[in-house]
Amino acid sequence: MNPKTDTSVDRAVRTPRAAVAIVAVSIAGILALTLWYLVRPQPLLVQGEADATRVDIAARVDGRVATRLARRGENVQAGQVLVTIDNPELVTQLKQAEAARDVAAADLKRIIVGTRVEVVDSRRAALEAAEANAKLAEQTWNRTRQLTARDFASVQKLDEATANLDVARRSRQQAKLALVEAINGYTAEEHGVAQATVVKAEAAIATLQAQVAELTVKSPLTGQVYHTDADPGEYVSPGVPLLTLVDLSDVWVRFELREDLVSGLKIGDRFEVRVPALGDKLISVEVRKIATRGEYAGWRATRATGDFDLRTFEIHAYPVEPVPGLRPGMSVYADWKSR
Repeated sequence: MNPKTDTSVDRAVRTPRAAVAIVAVSIAGILALTLWYLVRPQPLLVQGEADATRVDIAARVDGRVATRLARRGENVQAGQVLVTIDNPELVTQLKQAEAARDVAAADLKRIIVGTRVEVVDSRRAALEAAEANAKLAEQTWNRTRQLTARDFASVQKLDEATANLDVARRSRQQAKLALVEAINGYTAEEHGVAQATVVKAEAAIATLQAQVAELTVKSPLTGQVYHTDADPGEYVSPGVPLLTLVDLSDVWVRFELREDLVSGLKIGDRFEVRVPALGDKLISVEVRKIATRGEYAGWRATRATGDFDLRTFEIHAYPVEPVPGLRPGMSVYADWKSR
């Protein structure tokens, strides 16, 4: 037999065997890869949303919106004027209260100074006149009494003289008391009443000043105008929102987790989330709030027998480091099994 022919036959036999082996190895690899995909643990993705502190700026007094100095989407600083309200009646009430305070203060000063010298002199003169009248009435009564005893005057004349003497004595006593009052000045009670009137007037002014100050609405924080509710010329009442601010420096992520996923989670735990809007950026967050009470979620069978509803708990997690570009409303997600 020809040696060359034998070599060709051996090669023809080995080629199908090698192909079969390669196919077998490929099939085994595919089966192994498929089996690995089937048995490997699947990730549990939970989706949340970025949120931030929102503040509704409301009017504390009624009036008509004069100006609105902030537009939607505009960044504002703490203390910046946002809205001015026009209320002429309130401003007039403040002026009236200030005038009443001035009157009360003047009255208190008058009482502190005491009775004027002219008033004391006038009452001393009135007392001297009353004493003179009383002396004259007493002399007239004595003469009339003597004449009546001799039947030169009637009893009626004596009665008239007696009444005039009594009136004169009472007038003298009244003038004497008036002079003592003028010399002693005002009482401690009158001082107290006058001082309390001033304090009351000042309190009324402080109340109205606080209300007038509320006519200028300022931003309580540095943030961004999210929504505007009142336009210039519109009448607003106390408690009616004028605009809404969002504090972009206080952004967190919020998850609504089923109660079976909350098990073992506690305040201070950290895990990683991804933000699709930021190029699937991976950020680390820390749990700072777990709702104390759960709400009802959609029905889900948790056991083969005796199904029951699951509740959801709201979770707030704050970024460990500031994340530039993270804004309220952005979606976030996390692999809950690998946290």
